[in-house]
Amino acid sequence: MEQQSTVGKIFTIPYIDALIEKKQIPATFKKCIVRYVSNDDEITYGEVISKIYAYMDKEYRNEYFYKNTIFNQLLVQKHDLYNTAALTELPIADSKADFVMINGKGVVYEIKTDLDNFQRLENQINDYYKIFSYVNVVVSKNQLKKVRDVLEDTKVGIIELTNSGKLICRKKACCNRNSLSYEVMFRVLRKKEFESILLDRFGKLPSVNDFIYYQECLNWIQKINIVGLQKKVMKCLKERTLLSVDDVFEERVPSELSFYVYFSKKNRLKYNKLDSFLNKKLEV
Repeated sequence: MEQQSTVGKIFTIPYIDALIEKKQIPATFKKCIVRYVSNDDEITYGEVISKIYAYMDKEYRNEYFYKNTIFNQLLVQKHDLYNTAALTELPIADSKADFVMINGKGVVYEIKTDLDNFQRLENQINDYYKIFSYVNVVVSKNQLKKVRDVLEDTKVGIIELTNSGKLICRKKACCNRNSLSYEVMFRVLRKKEFESILLDRFGKLPSVNDFIYYQECLNWIQKINIVGLQKKVMKCLKERTLLSVDDVFEERVPSELSFYVYFSKKNRLKYNKLDSFLNKKLEV
């Protein structure tokens, strides 16, 4: 269990950020090298990460593995990186959406690994429906029967991450707009985003003092048709992370690090820096 925990620590955005920046190899990384990588004087950081990721695939599929698989199979392979955007850990009411994908519509993917329970699932789903109309829960075969029982009479979709690493839809998500919330949609927006919506709709912004400006903007937002507002919110969220058409993400990023490179605030799309790190010889 301790070994799996060590692997789990490595595949997080903060850890990989630090690994790229550090000149010395962290002790946790050395532990994984000793256990999962054959003794090779010429091995690179990229090869080590690939080998540790392969172990994680077989023995310890943590949240990063799920998110990275969703990114690669549903965003890169099924959709289009340059017309579809993704977000992660998006705060929605009292919850955080694990993974969100937006093209023409927004879809939430709530991940439940084998180490997770379903105690908060109902509340999480209810929160997601305040902004998004489509919600999926992603589980392994071990959790499949349980999640089917929980979601049997709902519009929530179910996706299985199979033992072979494929994502298979076991229950299709259906549209649900019954719980859309003006306030929750407003609060997910940044100031410049809700101001752009107001300017587009009304041609001006509220002329009030700073103390009541935020509340007055919400009052104006509530005058917009709620389904129309949802479309505008999706457009704003999509623009936050959408890649430009001339980006070279697919050519430059190894599949094990797709999620990391897309979402790292420090190293997002810094391909030359990534190449330098991955090709660097390891000195243990």
